[in-house]
Amino acid sequence: MAPLISWFGDDFTGAAAVMEVLAFAGLETVLFADTPDEALLARFKGAQAVGIASTARTEGPDWMEAHLPQAFAFLQKLGAPLLHYKVCSTFDSAPEVGNIGKAAEIGLRVTQAQAAAMLTAAPQMRRYQAFGHLYAGGFDGVHRLDRHPVMSRHPVTPMDESDLLRHIARQTDLPSALIDLEALWSGFDAPLQAHLQAGARLISVDAMEATSEQAAGRLIWENRAAMPFVIGSQGVEFALVRHWQAEGEIPSAPAPRSAGKVDQIAVVSGSVSPSTAQQIAWAEANGFAVIRLDAVQVIGDGADAATQAATQAALAAVAAGRSPLVCSATGPDDPAVADVRAAVAASGVGMEAANKQIGIALGHVLDGILKGSAIRRAVISGGDTSGHGMRVLGLKALQALAPTIPGASLCVGYGEGPHDGLQIALKGGQMGSMDFFGWIRDGGGPR
Repeated sequence: MAPLISWFGDDFTGAAAVMEVLAFAGLETVLFADTPDEALLARFKGAQAVGIASTARTEGPDWMEAHLPQAFAFLQKLGAPLLHYKVCSTFDSAPEVGNIGKAAEIGLRVTQAQAAAMLTAAPQMRRYQAFGHLYAGGFDGVHRLDRHPVMSRHPVTPMDESDLLRHIARQTDLPSALIDLEALWSGFDAPLQAHLQAGARLISVDAMEATSEQAAGRLIWENRAAMPFVIGSQGVEFALVRHWQAEGEIPSAPAPRSAGKVDQIAVVSGSVSPSTAQQIAWAEANGFAVIRLDAVQVIGDGADAATQAATQAALAAVAAGRSPLVCSATGPDDPAVADVRAAVAASGVGMEAANKQIGIALGHVLDGILKGSAIRRAVISGGDTSGHGMRVLGLKALQALAPTIPGASLCVGYGEGPHDGLQIALKGGQMGSMDFFGWIRDGGGPR
């Protein structure tokens, strides 16, 4: 039987977030770290939802043109009526990196869709869209995206526009339109058809609360024949699940449970988000051993030495009964951030390449910790770091195990190497509770 939905994530943490929404709704769901071969696909042949993760959020338009058509075509052949291109719930993108407009062009071409719905809001994650403008919540309240203390300062894709159709217009010439809250509350069918008849190819959809979210889910599902390609965050799946359950297409699932407490976990972090900084501070105050990876050395000629030093320090912490947390920086104001930028400027390697090197190095550190200890539960913090780390660990598939905050569940990783069966959580930089690392050590689960 064909899956109910397939998706392609533009980073690993985001792709995993889609997986958990569907899995905790009771659907058998699998996320692959890359396009699977037949043997790996057969291992999950009963899956009702199938996804592939990528690093597209850090790549340019040429990379997308070279890689997305084949990936989209593979997923389309699985026969699901919807193919979702998953983007960050804060719409991280720019013309030169993570270009959502380019991905939209490719997805529309491959699926031959008349148009694509674009649903970025996810109220469960405090991501809201009202009359085209995106808002995001954090520890200090809800902010319009162009005034958000994290996203307005993002080191790669700073957000200076909260109107998503204006933002994506810098990335593509596709004609677009908006289905706003009033249309969702009063009836979207007539305005949607008018937009389609006028030639709109991108349809941005608001969502603020349960009523508008369910209407957005109905819009996507009932128009899947004309719009089999959809763009958005895991808000797409939240909306679809709400609609499916309301219509009786899937039953309500039992509440998920904790995976149980363990004495030690291993954490690596490449995030410089202020949210991650607070989480690292909480971890250090609660028994974790915070260890620095020398990122300047990594992007120079000393990657092996820096990786080995951090790994050995982490293993010493494990031997002392502590959980190691290896990070490249503790937040945006850490002097290490300025040191890395200076080193990048001097080397000429480019920040994107430097971030990739740091992510790979952290993956090798985690690999070394796991191979050198009995730890079988880990966290990778940072969306880009997660993608690179997963590949270093040789993990090729994930299934959700226990929830935490939306978008950062504890999962089981599958691969052919020594880390098959590893319990792992992938966390975006700005995501998670203050005590997130402790929550994972305790096994996750609802609170």
